[in-house]
Amino acid sequence: MNTEIIAHVNWLAVLVAGLAYFILRALWYSALFGKKWQSYNSSLMADPDAKKGAAEIMVLSLILMLGCSSGLALIITRLDVSGWLSGLEIGLITGICCSATAIHISYIYEKRPLGLHLINGLYNVAGNIIAAIIISCWR
Repeated sequence: MNTEIIAHVNWLAVLVAGLAYFILRALWYSALFGKKWQSYNSSLMADPDAKKGAAEIMVLSLILMLGCSSGLALIITRLDVSGWLSGLEIGLITGICCSATAIHISYIYEKRPLGLHLINGLYNVAGNIIAAIIISCWR
């Protein structure tokens, strides 16, 4: 495997994209869809242990968002594209075809409500779009 592509990735852009994805999560699950998301997860929210380990969960989610942003950067670098429109296209494709699809497959088997599919799936599509735009514009 040729690893030369890694040298051409703007790792500062990856860091900013991962942080933007993380900030979007805070807005998405509080101001935008917090109450509805909590209603779909009422049994989870009623668990007294639900808030234990919140800091570790947030750190792990940031690491995973940085991983997603790294993957997007490798795709964008490999395809040698730049500009917000290319970022939008790549974010939309990866968000729908990878992130949202994986969530929906799991939720179908778990028999989760359609509203939860939409809240969580669209969050990941939006996160992929934002991260991909940042990375493709900052090349």
